[in-house]
Amino acid sequence: MTWTFTSDLAAYLAAAHPAVAARPVSDTLMLTVTEALKRRGTGAYGAEAPVFGWWTGADGTVAGGLLCTPPFPMVLGVVPAEAVRSLAAALCAEPLLAGVRAFNARRPDAEALAAAWGRPTRIAEELRLYRLAGLVAPDPAPAGRSRPATVADIPLLLEWVEAFHEESGAHGTASEAALRDRVSYGGALLWEHAGEPVSLAGFSRPVGSASRIGPVYTPPALRGRGYAAGVTHAATRAAHAAGAAEVLLFTDLANPTSNGLYQRLGYTPVEDRAEVVPV
Repeated sequence: MTWTFTSDLAAYLAAAHPAVAARPVSDTLMLTVTEALKRRGTGAYGAEAPVFGWWTGADGTVAGGLLCTPPFPMVLGVVPAEAVRSLAAALCAEPLLAGVRAFNARRPDAEALAAAWGRPTRIAEELRLYRLAGLVAPDPAPAGRSRPATVADIPLLLEWVEAFHEESGAHGTASEAALRDRVSYGGALLWEHAGEPVSLAGFSRPVGSASRIGPVYTPPALRGRGYAAGVTHAATRAAHAAGAAEVLLFTDLANPTSNGLYQRLGYTPVEDRAEVVPV
């Protein structure tokens, strides 16, 4: 039983992708990140080289994996308990993991890894993964309508995504290349009222059977009018139309407004994750 680490995306995909792809809901982050790396290159998230890893069980079968695209936290997928314990030791000894400054894992795994890491840590963010059970239209319906964003909207998308990052504390910065990619497949929708954009929702390219909603952003002065519900409903329908059998999203558990909104639209909780950082 062992971890294997590499900076070679092709090697990771060959060894670990079948195991990760078999869990398109719980491993949605792993799948969407590797899809972006395949399409946009290994510099898609930053100048520092990504790191990948996979856990091989006693029977020689790969049982799950991890990845890290600095400056983002390491993402740990679904792995056995013994893999979590072994990873704590690897974080201290494996040269390829020397740059890991935080990690994102399912809540029980995050707690176990933090306890075994041997350094003071804190939970920086608690996330809840939701999956769509049955789409429910907003009631009351907000004024306006949705439309796909176009290349002409990219300056606005950049402004709003950057504002979303600043407000939510998300890692990284808005990327024009990433937004152009979203626009190319219809993955960014705007809600318009009186001819003016008032809210944004995106969805990831379907990978396997799943797509994930996000980001969702409404400028502060325009909130409380149902625009986020309208554009999220539209983005969910668009993700289904693009081929997703599963539509997913993450929320910050510290934000009761968004958690309530998505449940009213028909999303149900799957599991919680935690981002752990050193103190």
